[in-house]
Amino acid sequence: MNSAKHAANGVFPSVCSLDCPDQCGLIIHKENGKIVKIEGDPSHPVTQGAICNKVRNMGERIYDPKRLQYPLKRVGGKGEGRFERISWAEAIDTITSRWKQTIDAYGAEAILPYSFYGNMGRIGTEGMDRRFFHRLGASRLLYSICQAAGTEGYNYTMGGAVGTDPEDTVDAKLFIMWGINTVSTNMHQVVLAEKARKNGAKIVVIDVHKNQTGRWADWFIPIMPGTDAALALGIMHILFAENKTDEAFLRQYTVGHEELRQHVKQYDPHTVSAITGVPAEDIVKLARLYADTSPSLIRIGNGPQHHDNGGMCIRTIACLPALTGQWLVKGGGAIKGNGAVLEHNAAALQRPDLLKRSTRRINMNRLGSALLELEPKIRSLYVYNSNPAVVAPDANRVRQGLEREDLFTVVHELFLTETAKYADIVLPATSSFENTDFYRSYWHHYIQLQQPVIEPYGESKSNTEVFRLLAQAMGFEEQALKDTDEELIRQALDHPANPHLEGMTFEALTERQFMKAKAKPLFPGRLRTPSGKIELYSKAMEKKGFPPLPTYTPLCEDGDLPFLFIPAPNHNFLNSTFSNNEKHVRMEKTPKLFMNAADAEALGIQTGDAVRVWNRRGECELTASVGEDVLSGVVVSQGLWADAPGSKRLVNALTPDREADMGGGAVFFSGRVQVEKAGREPGL
Repeated sequence: MNSAKHAANGVFPSVCSLDCPDQCGLIIHKENGKIVKIEGDPSHPVTQGAICNKVRNMGERIYDPKRLQYPLKRVGGKGEGRFERISWAEAIDTITSRWKQTIDAYGAEAILPYSFYGNMGRIGTEGMDRRFFHRLGASRLLYSICQAAGTEGYNYTMGGAVGTDPEDTVDAKLFIMWGINTVSTNMHQVVLAEKARKNGAKIVVIDVHKNQTGRWADWFIPIMPGTDAALALGIMHILFAENKTDEAFLRQYTVGHEELRQHVKQYDPHTVSAITGVPAEDIVKLARLYADTSPSLIRIGNGPQHHDNGGMCIRTIACLPALTGQWLVKGGGAIKGNGAVLEHNAAALQRPDLLKRSTRRINMNRLGSALLELEPKIRSLYVYNSNPAVVAPDANRVRQGLEREDLFTVVHELFLTETAKYADIVLPATSSFENTDFYRSYWHHYIQLQQPVIEPYGESKSNTEVFRLLAQAMGFEEQALKDTDEELIRQALDHPANPHLEGMTFEALTERQFMKAKAKPLFPGRLRTPSGKIELYSKAMEKKGFPPLPTYTPLCEDGDLPFLFIPAPNHNFLNSTFSNNEKHVRMEKTPKLFMNAADAEALGIQTGDAVRVWNRRGECELTASVGEDVLSGVVVSQGLWADAPGSKRLVNALTPDREADMGGGAVFFSGRVQVEKAGREPGL
């Protein structure tokens, strides 16, 4: 039995719950039953005691006076945020009574769960919740807002979410940080790269914005948004043309290298320069640097996949280490993610067998359209671990859908978020420090166990507890809907199909807190691709109607406005998490729009000016930051800021809800906008 939550004082192990690749080990200090200090766990082999400000100040979020303490029901208009307190019994009865009526009148598919990874604990995000909605027969959500396009693209090349062990990257001599703001979103890769840098490693950053990571680099390469595949193909052109490829590796471990050799002849440096905005001489220099430096590592970020061509972009970048044989060199290769190494028994955890018939899938990126246009209608929405009124694309349409009086909405949250203000019933959620769960990184190779460190805040309950209550009230009798948190973890870890998890049991994790997967280097070995090799030419893609070879495709038309708009992450928030917490807002200061100096001058805009950013989907007002950090024709914002009275800073009001080329992925970064000094006559 875990005694940490009952102890008034002491120091206890924990794990960071944020949707971040680092997944740090933590040490929690308690006094009088409350968390008073959060530190990194120095014994964690990867994170080694270093943590970011987001987590260091998490205690202020946990004890924020705005945190929800008891269930609420709406007494005002949708979006007004007026509620009154009710009991858990009334809340559960209200929800299940409405759902029974909805099912009788319209069928269970009229109910839609909407969630993501606001908390990365596996049983709380893809355990009892999935079991419950499978048994209910609700519509199913396509979880595609983050990595879906890039995951599918990478899989075509490499067969799964596998890459270099981050701990090996201290041996690298060249890091290419491609489309990732590593300093803000993967800080321990920075720590590892700094160790390598002391031994002579160079750091190249390719991005649309010279953010903190760009400023940290030895060489920053600005690129036009959505053109990364063209740059990768240009590098391949030079590698083949100058005989800088590892022919032995290509013959033994790849398929399609001869076809690729011919295909990339069209991507000469001048052609690629015209597409990407990267000077031809820099393309040649980069290709030679990559070819001549070993070990070399490409850290593939989320940014490039959030385009119309995002899946193909990641598929293309993933081909590069094969051309130089870097997969055979310790510390070389690439990392997009390593989730497959720690793959748990998803079927045992989620129990898709409880779904008695196939139900419709609804893409989470199209929530606004789904709520407003889908037939048969969505009649009820249950939101947890997510804040779609801020994070979903085409946010004005999302909010319009949430305003529907005939939509019964339930939100389970820590705070009265923008989405919760539209809810009919709001349920208070526990934080990760109050839960039992297990965590698996999608970057490093460690699984970690979280046991409760503090008592539940007020009347808050975990996702698993709420879904057990809902199942009971719905009259569901299956044991799968009664399993305890410990039983859920045991079932998830029992996965003979993944030998990397050998020895990882609930008991072992209880004793050790974290354990490393028993993974081996990818080569020599067989990948999960159809051929078992790196597929430079993919017959699977051909069958699905994609070009079988890596190919650059321009972005879709998004109107004729002059600027490509990139709503990137910032340093002190994680999506909308922390955007409503005063300390984190103070650290981040103000929402900015980064502009090229020539563009700003043409519009009469200077640093510090309030600017209106708009397109046909919506508008927002930000503060201009003028300089050379972005190319002409590109504007970049940072962070998803909480609503504030009198402000217009909902950047996702501007983003399209189209689907990317693969996986139904989001295209946040493929929208176009106009910018003008605030206070002028609207240009719409």
